[in-house]
Amino acid sequence: MSLQKVKEYFAQYGMAERIIVFDVSSATVELAAQALGCAPERIAKTLSFQLKKADKTILIVAAGDAKVDNTKFKQTFHERALMLKVDTVVEKVGHPIGGVCPFAIPSDVLVYLDESLKRFETVFPACGDSNSAIELTIPELETYANTQHWVDVCNNWA
Repeated sequence: MSLQKVKEYFAQYGMAERIIVFDVSSATVELAAQALGCAPERIAKTLSFQLKKADKTILIVAAGDAKVDNTKFKQTFHERALMLKVDTVVEKVGHPIGGVCPFAIPSDVLVYLDESLKRFETVFPACGDSNSAIELTIPELETYANTQHWVDVCNNWA
């Protein structure tokens, strides 16, 4: 169902045919990189967090080799990083774990892109399920993810 929502989302831009569906799982960075035959860092993983003070769900899209740095996260969002609980991800974001992406999500979910992505011309975010992806340029990702702005909340990549 989530993949279908993402296909419909991209169809309005004439881009649904760019979605890649695999016969194998792409639920993790490593599996997605294997399925695509690319370096793991080019997988644009989407991490879901709850901001308690603002009562907001946010998504951070980061490079596959980046790790959220709790200090940087707190400096940016003024509270500690609190990932969504597994059983609430579908309810709050609309996509299951392994397919979480910044497309076809509820309008109140905010999307941020991490600086770790800027070193690539194109990246591969998931498309709503655990065996799909789409190759997007960084400007396309900014546009179609309805990005709030860029953040620097990850380390381990530079």
